[in-house]
Amino acid sequence: MITIYHVPGTRSVRPIWVCEELDIEYETITVDFSVEYRKSAEWRKLNPVGKVPAMTDGELKMFESGAMVQYILDRYGNGKLQPEQGSPEHALYLQWSWFAEATFARPLGEIVNHNRVFGDDARPDAIEEMQARSHLCMQALDDELATKPFLLGETFSAADIMVGYSMMLCERLAPTDAYPVATRYWEALKERSACVRAMNV
Repeated sequence: MITIYHVPGTRSVRPIWVCEELDIEYETITVDFSVEYRKSAEWRKLNPVGKVPAMTDGELKMFESGAMVQYILDRYGNGKLQPEQGSPEHALYLQWSWFAEATFARPLGEIVNHNRVFGDDARPDAIEEMQARSHLCMQALDDELATKPFLLGETFSAADIMVGYSMMLCERLAPTDAYPVATRYWEALKERSACVRAMNV
């Protein structure tokens, strides 16, 4: 059975949300998020870079939330939540899934570093720059979603889950009401019953 090592509000939401959408059995173990524990040998056996989440499925051990999402889909999804591999639609699915972490979440993570990690070395100008970068991503989503409810059109996919978590971070770290289409999209995602359950684990 899938076991997801979880801290509420972190990227572990993504694989949990996928499991909820697919209605597959899984369990969560809440992790001590302290720096001391995440540096411990015990935790490094599950995630060698000391981050959250981690996941196991039998003998398999994984880290990286996007990889977990894709593994769950490929192993248990029966074709749900992603287009047929090799299709143009699947290429766009991959594009938006990777955008969610590599482009959108990255500046938001830097905001966290400046707010919570860097201490006296934190730079307000860097925070403003990272917020501006995240708002460029919001603009891209605003444009993309102008004529459709989901990133791939009429069909909800795991790309929406990947981007949805980044939207949650943006709402918290770089709030803005300048992108009404993207905001409505996120509000609709939050109303999905699987999302509600995932956010409340």
